[in-house]
Amino acid sequence: MRFDLASFTDPGGRNSNEDRLVLVAHRRLIAGIVADGAGGLGGGDVAAQLVVDTMRDVLRDCATRGESVETGQLADAMLAANRAIVDAQSAGGTRERMRSTAAILTIDPQGAHANWAHCGDTHIYCFRNGRIVLQTLDQGSAQPYRLRSVMHTALGTDDELKIEAARVPFPIEDGDAFLVCSDGFWEHLDEASMIDSIDDAGDAASWLAALAARARRNAPAGADNLSAIALWAGAPRVSR
Repeated sequence: MRFDLASFTDPGGRNSNEDRLVLVAHRRLIAGIVADGAGGLGGGDVAAQLVVDTMRDVLRDCATRGESVETGQLADAMLAANRAIVDAQSAGGTRERMRSTAAILTIDPQGAHANWAHCGDTHIYCFRNGRIVLQTLDQGSAQPYRLRSVMHTALGTDDELKIEAARVPFPIEDGDAFLVCSDGFWEHLDEASMIDSIDDAGDAASWLAALAARARRNAPAGADNLSAIALWAGAPRVSR
């Protein structure tokens, strides 16, 4: 199965961009990480960068060793990112209150399954044949592949931390379209437009560009940063 990846980030209506994202493409592992920093005055971007750096290192280690990534490892990677932010907060100043959401999607291209975890309001979707078969939500929702609450809010705290992760690996089908995005991206899009724009796009980059353009049109002045990663498995279509 062929996998097509694309990413997009934009400051939106803000003067700076505190979102960070990273793509990992390896013959044994494909992954996308999106982090939405908060704290202002230079803190949010630092927190988000710590998240993507920490989690990328975990994924690269797994890929180098030829290991598949399990859900527990993703939760552990988030805990490590949380600790990195908390440690950096101890420097005080503008970084004392920095936080970051996080969402990570990993795909085993050989086993054709996905795992994921998220903390906060950075979301993960999977669209299949014109339907949403996966959607992470802070308040929870009924869906074919339910998520279990491991501990949600934002990384960067010594208090109780809530991380939501997949209960079991998610089987990927030819034609699945995944989207990992910050709240500045998804809050200005309705789900119908996410689905309908798939047929008009020839690849993941075109789909993401169309969604980003719509989100920017719908966003009010001063709207938040918007960032997203799209991953297509095979050739997604709304209907066959």
